[in-house]
Amino acid sequence: MNKTISALWIVIGLMGWQILTVQGALAQDQVWLQVEAQPNLRDAQSRARAYATELGDVAGFRLSSGWYAIVLGPVARDEAPDLLSGLVSDGRVPSDSFLADGSNFRQQFWPVGGAALGPRLTPTPAPAQGLGEPEPEPANILTTAVPATEVAALPLETPAEARRAEAALAVGDRQLLQTALKWFGFYASAVDGAFGPGTRKAMGDWQAERGFEVTGILTSAERQSLTSDYQADLAAIGLQKVREDTAGIEIDLPLAMVSFDHYDPPFVHYKEKAGSGMSVLLISQAGDQNTLFGLYDLMQTLQIVPPEGERSREDDSFTLTGQNVTLKSHTYAALNGGLIKGYTLIWRPEDETRAARILAAMQSSFTPFGGRAMDDSIGNQTEEQRRGLLAGLEVRRPDFSRSGFYVDESGLVLTTGEAVGNCARITLDGAVEADLLLSDPASGVALLKPRAALSPQSFAEFQMRAPRLQSEVAVAGYSYEDQLTLPTLTFGTLEDLRGLNGETGVDRLAVEVLPGDAGGPVLDSSGAVLGLLLPRQSGNRVLPDEVNYAVDVAAIQAVLAASGLTVAESTRQGSMPAQELSLLASKMTVLVSCWN
Repeated sequence: MNKTISALWIVIGLMGWQILTVQGALAQDQVWLQVEAQPNLRDAQSRARAYATELGDVAGFRLSSGWYAIVLGPVARDEAPDLLSGLVSDGRVPSDSFLADGSNFRQQFWPVGGAALGPRLTPTPAPAQGLGEPEPEPANILTTAVPATEVAALPLETPAEARRAEAALAVGDRQLLQTALKWFGFYASAVDGAFGPGTRKAMGDWQAERGFEVTGILTSAERQSLTSDYQADLAAIGLQKVREDTAGIEIDLPLAMVSFDHYDPPFVHYKEKAGSGMSVLLISQAGDQNTLFGLYDLMQTLQIVPPEGERSREDDSFTLTGQNVTLKSHTYAALNGGLIKGYTLIWRPEDETRAARILAAMQSSFTPFGGRAMDDSIGNQTEEQRRGLLAGLEVRRPDFSRSGFYVDESGLVLTTGEAVGNCARITLDGAVEADLLLSDPASGVALLKPRAALSPQSFAEFQMRAPRLQSEVAVAGYSYEDQLTLPTLTFGTLEDLRGLNGETGVDRLAVEVLPGDAGGPVLDSSGAVLGLLLPRQSGNRVLPDEVNYAVDVAAIQAVLAASGLTVAESTRQGSMPAQELSLLASKMTVLVSCWN
């Protein structure tokens, strides 16, 4: 009974497929001119309408891949190449338009309410023109002729008949079936044309997904359905082998979804096409292991490599994956013979299935060649355009950054609570992730613990003796947040050991600072830490720029002691030269960045 029902469904499916598939309605000497494909119906209808105002005889079909194709035709196969060449030369259709046999066309969406099978179309003969005569207006390039005839349905087959038909297949046809099964994720072994247990299981899984009887042997109709869907998907993404001589890379790319844009060493940029939401980078750079590791770190600062995702770095290669709600990416690069070559694929999360197929094709086809890397002098961006960019790509930056300083040899960092209060992610010096260990709203102090083991060059030693009023102090901090790689030192004086309203636990300073300095250490002339700079207060009363506050040592000690932590006491004597003080401060001061 089940076999009868499955056979009936195959008949119904084939009948519907023939009604809705243009291939079944076209004579073998007819083809279409596919000029564009869009990922959604609304955009496809809009583009079809635009073409129709210029060319006429425009049709639109949903592809088996789910995209929507805008086509012209059909036209006679032997005349189609010249017609397409003329349209491209005149700039009336995109340069990447191509001839399609309609095997992957499904429901017709344009003209709205149009018949499922389009009319057979042929080019209009061009009238003879004499010298000096003006060219006629290129009105309707395609004209209607006689309708096409339908082809007969493929007969139903029993498993035994299907196996006999399968045995007659050429090796290339058998490999095509395995390739199609692999493309759709059912098969993961070698494409060798041998139908062993792995191939049979893949065929059965494909049959189960399509609602056919699961036999592990494809009938002629099922083979045709599988291969036509595969070829349709290839056509929709335009997967083609690209030989990029400038970068020395050969790779399969989805040229219906991306197109070459520009060079910016070490990257070749392929931008998204027709709203595909997909883009590609090819990586080509001369260098050594240090260069590779530097690229690994730099790539992770880019917007196209979100922080969430797996990372792995080997001695001679790395892989980066990243994802957020708007994009996903995969990057691979390898070092071989002083050359770093690789690629990045970027896509939208909703296109995961298609992206996985494209990525697999890129991975298997990626072939460096030529023994050379891209010349660093290639590219045409100005310095102003490069500002804030890495080789033409937006660098991911934190929401804001403040300062902090090491308080022990394990790398614990003291900072201001304002720097880390509402952060989804905290980093130290832009690279090391850190967790909030404690935060004390009363004092404004927060303590961070790095996730990776650190060995600071220096950490804070605190001045336990009462400091002298009007003595010189220095604030170490990242005044310009993440724009500089080292902290700056700003000098001022210690005005009072209380606030203007008599507040205890703070020192009042006469020093002009910037927001990025908040959380940095306040040092005396010996290099001992007197306190932690607080952010400027906001409110109705605006104090002069030079009036600022620091949490004093006693308040810091009390906060840390509550968590069982102690601080190092300074034994420093005398005054330190400004240059030495600056060097000491740079070794203990840390850039604290907040990311959301």
